[in-house]
Amino acid sequence: MFRKAAVTTVSNGSYLQGQANGRLPSMDSGQPAQEGKVVLKKKVTLLRGISIIIGTIIGAGIFISPKGILKNTGSVGMSLTVWTACGILSLFGALCYAELGTCIKKSGGHYIYILEAFGPLPAFVRVWVELLIIRPAATAVISLAFGRYILEPFFMQCEIPELAIKLITAVGITLVMVLNSTSVSWSARIQIFLTFCKLVAILIIIVPGVIQLIKGETQHFKNAFAGNDASVMGLPLAFYSGMYAYSGWFYLNFVTEEVENPEKNIPLAICISMIIVTVGYVLTNVAYFTTISAGELLLSKAVAVTFAERLMGNFSLAVPVFVALSCFGSMNGGIFAVSRMFFVASREGHLPEILSMIHVRKHTPLPAVIVLHPLTMIMLFNGDLYSLLNFLSFARWLFIGLVVAGLIYLRYKRPDMPRPFKVPLFIPALFSFTCLFMVALSLYSDPVNTGIGFAITLTGVPAYYLFIVWDKKPKWFRKLLDRVTVTLQILLEVVPSEEDQKS
Repeated sequence: MFRKAAVTTVSNGSYLQGQANGRLPSMDSGQPAQEGKVVLKKKVTLLRGISIIIGTIIGAGIFISPKGILKNTGSVGMSLTVWTACGILSLFGALCYAELGTCIKKSGGHYIYILEAFGPLPAFVRVWVELLIIRPAATAVISLAFGRYILEPFFMQCEIPELAIKLITAVGITLVMVLNSTSVSWSARIQIFLTFCKLVAILIIIVPGVIQLIKGETQHFKNAFAGNDASVMGLPLAFYSGMYAYSGWFYLNFVTEEVENPEKNIPLAICISMIIVTVGYVLTNVAYFTTISAGELLLSKAVAVTFAERLMGNFSLAVPVFVALSCFGSMNGGIFAVSRMFFVASREGHLPEILSMIHVRKHTPLPAVIVLHPLTMIMLFNGDLYSLLNFLSFARWLFIGLVVAGLIYLRYKRPDMPRPFKVPLFIPALFSFTCLFMVALSLYSDPVNTGIGFAITLTGVPAYYLFIVWDKKPKWFRKLLDRVTVTLQILLEVVPSEEDQKS
């Protein structure tokens, strides 16, 4: 099921003959079932690119993370400072990815950039930890927020049962994966609509907050930096919460091969999106504190709903619906983008061969989408929201810091590489140092979660040598895996893409 990179035929069987012609295999006769070009088409325009970034960034973070940031910073002023700093830092990271996306025109995001800069071992470890931890955990976190907010209007006077939240969440996850397995165009159109809903939800909070400021409601901003002092233990966790709220700026780079005119549209989409999100996030947090005190915000389980109840009366019932749609958009954008990482990693020989195949009619990477479903369900029913958030942040930011350090390395290793968009060197230097410094501090401030994350990340090293390097696996074992691949290919109606056969 795993294969060497750039190899499309490994035996003389009818199955692989069907592969080489881009057709479904036959279990018995070896005759192809269907012919034709099967590729992931360039359907991501500038508007769709912006909707992927904004639609994935604005999810549950702005509605959940204010609590985590305030708790770990100790004051209103410091929490707003962290929000602003995280926005600027995320912009720096986004600009670095804009350069990488225009000079390395391959899909796959983090994975493909590490592969280009540092080789196959760290790239495999990156996709290994993404598949086992980061993506299932991230999807579980945002999906749990979706489940809670969608049920909020029905449980205004009582506590929402945890089982009900998880069951609705499971339905939402399944729906997103069915959507992404069915149509790229419809997934993109729904993402644009959901992005519009997200911006409406943000405005529903910002506009009343501005009105409150005009009325002079500034009591919660007096002595803004008074309160519990932020500790060395707390600041990294506060930054994790803030960076989690901004995370998503890198997802367009996961679908580079599907972007129209990537040299122009990737940097433009990233810059427009980050300006909108950063301004929106800071103003939203200012709006919260015009109505809610620091103590009340820490006690609230749904900050946006508490804010709306204070100022909007019955209309506050609409806020949870908008927030749930916002979370659904992040789920949709994340699955759409990350499935391409698994698709490309399989194409490079680092994941099972079936994951680089495309549905013969729908032209979607069906196996790469649905592979996440069982792992996400495990995370959903066996995890705590804030523990998952801090846990997944360690591995995510470790590798993002490594990717941006790779940008600096490529400047010297491959100075002649065409770079249509180029950032000043101090930006990747500052961003990569900050990411790695946060990871180092997390080992001190939250050693248990970070240690577990680090240990599971290291399991990618023996896995690499077992699945990728070791090519003397027993003949019966290889035949069994080939048979499993054939069966899955026929059941899912998928074939290798044109790019896969040319690689």
